[in-house]
This record gives sequence, C-alpha cells and structure tokens, in this order.
Amino acid sequence: MITTRSRSASTRASVREDEELRLPRPPGVLRRFWARHPIVADVLVATICLIFTLTPASGLRSSVPDPAGMVLAILTTVAVVGTCASLFWRRRHPFVPFVLTFSLQGLFVIGLLPGGTPLILVTTYALAVYRSSRAAWIGFGIGLAALAVWGGGFVLLAGLEIMDAANAVIGAAVFGLIGTLIGVNVGGRKRYLDAIIDRSRQLLVERDQQAQLAAAAERARIAREMHDIVSHSLTVIVALSEGAAATADREQARAASTATAQTARTALTEMRAMLGVLRDDTSPLPLAPLTAPSPEDTVAAAQRAGYPISLAASGTPTTLSAPIDHALSRIVQEGVTNAMRHAPRATAITVRVEHRADAVHVEIVNDGATEPGDSPGFGLRGLDERVAHVRGTITHGPVDGGRWMLRAELPLVDPGSDLESPLAQEDA
Repeated sequence: MITTRSRSASTRASVREDEELRLPRPPGVLRRFWARHPIVADVLVATICLIFTLTPASGLRSSVPDPAGMVLAILTTVAVVGTCASLFWRRRHPFVPFVLTFSLQGLFVIGLLPGGTPLILVTTYALAVYRSSRAAWIGFGIGLAALAVWGGGFVLLAGLEIMDAANAVIGAAVFGLIGTLIGVNVGGRKRYLDAIIDRSRQLLVERDQQAQLAAAAERARIAREMHDIVSHSLTVIVALSEGAAATADREQARAASTATAQTARTALTEMRAMLGVLRDDTSPLPLAPLTAPSPEDTVAAAQRAGYPISLAASGTPTTLSAPIDHALSRIVQEGVTNAMRHAPRATAITVRVEHRADAVHVEIVNDGATEPGDSPGFGLRGLDERVAHVRGTITHGPVDGGRWMLRAELPLVDPGSDLESPLAQEDA
C-alpha cells in the first residue's frame, strides 16, 4: 500500500513537473500509444519474434538425424520461448535477452538453419537504446565474433559445411547491424532529449530556488527598513510626548508637540514608500525606501527630544556611494535610537563620524547603558547585515567606564566595483 501510494505521488509530481515544463506532445499516434501501454508493446514484440523464430526452428528435427534431432528440436523450442519471454526485461536488463539471443543463434548453427533470427534485431536495438551505443557496438562485435568462432569450431571438428556456418553468421551480422544502427540513432536521440528535459527540470528548480532566495532577501531588507523607521520614529515620538506632558511651559509643550507631529509625518511618509514595494497594482509610490535621514537630521531629532547628544565630524567629506551613504545613515540612526531607548539616564551621547581616504569610521558612545538585552536584537542584526553588504566591519558592546559603544568601519570602494551594480544597491 505504501509503495503504491509513493509511486502514485511520484507519478503526480512528475506530471506536474512536465506541465510546468510545457513539453510538447510526442509525435505520432502509435508512438504515444506504445509509450502509454508498454506491456501491450512487449506482448506484441514477443509474439512476433516467437512466430518468426519458432517456425524455422521447427524444421531442426528433419535436418538432424534422430535421436539427436528430437533432443535438439526440444532444446531449441524451449530456448526460443525463453528468449522471447526475456524480451519483457529488455528495458531494464537488455544484456539478458541479448546473450540469450546469440546463444539461440548458436543452436541454429548446429541445427543447420541458415540466416539469422529477428530476435537479434530486437535485442541489439534494445541494447543500443536502453544501455548505450558503446555497449551495443561492443556487444554486437563480441557476439558476432563468438558466433563465428562457434561455427568455425563445428566446421573444423564436426564436419559442418562452411557455407552453412557462414550463412548463419552472415544472417546474424545483417540483423544485428540493422538493429544496432537503428538503435544507436534512436537511443542517441532519446538520451539527448532526456538530457535536455533533465536540464530543463534543473533550471526550473534553480529558478524556484532563486525566486525563494530573492523573496527572502527582500523580506529581510523590508524588515530592516521597517525596524529602522518604526523604532527610531516611535522612540523620538515617545520622548517628545513625555517631554510635552512633563513641562509646564506652554511654548515648550507646543514645540514638542509640533516636533512630534513632524516626526510622525516623516515616519508615515517613509512607511508609505516602504509599503509601496508590497503592492501588486500600479501605484505612484516609489518601489524603494526613501533616503535614510542623515546623521545630522538624526542627531537634531534626538536633541529636540531633550537628549544630551552631540555630533562630531572630522576629515574631508567625500561623495559616498549610495550603499555606503545609506549604511552610514542607518548605523547612526540605530545607534542613537538604542541610546535613547536603553540609556534614558545617559549624561552624554556622542556621535563621531570620521572621513578618511580609504574608509568612513562612525562611533556612537553613551555613558548610561550596557549591552541592550541578553542578545543583539533585530536592529543590531540588521546593522550587521548592512555593514557586511558594503564589506565593512562593526563592533558593539560595553566598554570601560560604564559606557556602551557601537563602532563601524565602512571601506570606500572604486566606482567600478560590483558594489555599484544594481544587485549590490538593494539597500540604496
């Protein structure tokens, strides 16, 4: 029962694969019929071979004196029936009927039956189609040579007429050559088509795998962007709202409320742009996230929320590539957001950006928190992915003096490198 079910499931899977490949129908009504009914084809082939082989074999008794003729006739009849029956296994074990056929032809040499048996044509054809062209030629050559040696031995030792032996060998050679040539042609075409279909199936699997990898990468990218947008914006909004509720100064409360509304609008705009990539219909929304806020904007938003944060830039700023500029902005945003969330009592939050000839260094330090949580969260994990994408390095963790530091180094690359390719700009 289990075997039947598994075989049925395998058949359905194969049918689904063929439907996805959109293979054309095999040409020819008869060919399609034989392909769908292999048992009928086996019975028909075996019956035809039995008729055309058993009829001449029945004359063995008259060609050989009794009692040897009787024994040889019975032995040959059994051999013919057994060889024809072996044709049912010619697809899985083509060597078996091939060997039996040449053995039967050896009996025909003894029985003085001229010509060859059509079984040789069928078995050489099957060997070429279901095994290989090399096996067919080698098998045919060995079988014919063995038959020639067998007939020659009887010519020399048993007084067999050389013409009778030659007729049997020539008949076998003609049938075998025809079967081998046709089988090599059909078998080569069959193996070529099977290779093309297998390659098509492999490409289909690879296409599905690439689609899954692309979908996973896109989900990861969207998750990083959504985390950065939501986490930073909500942290600033919460801080501004708490400050507005705590102060008695109406002007300060109004300024905090205005900053809260502005932060919410910016977050909403970024969210709409980010969700634009998930829409199926035609939409005027951009299919990529908006440019991340610059380090200056991030620090200014935190200062408006009342946090003791400062920005120090050094070196000569250069025009950064889109992936590096985006990664730099998100690193500063995530570092400041973590400081605001996990270091509410910090007395100093320092952001340092250093532009060098070969790299950009960024460092965010606060004196009011240790490692946020037992393990890095989604934000730090996303930063690790961003930095790895631009081939940089990043470290984060507690340092001396009760401080917590996030440091990253983003190497500058040549404009012609693969980082500037469309695939590399998935975070841009």
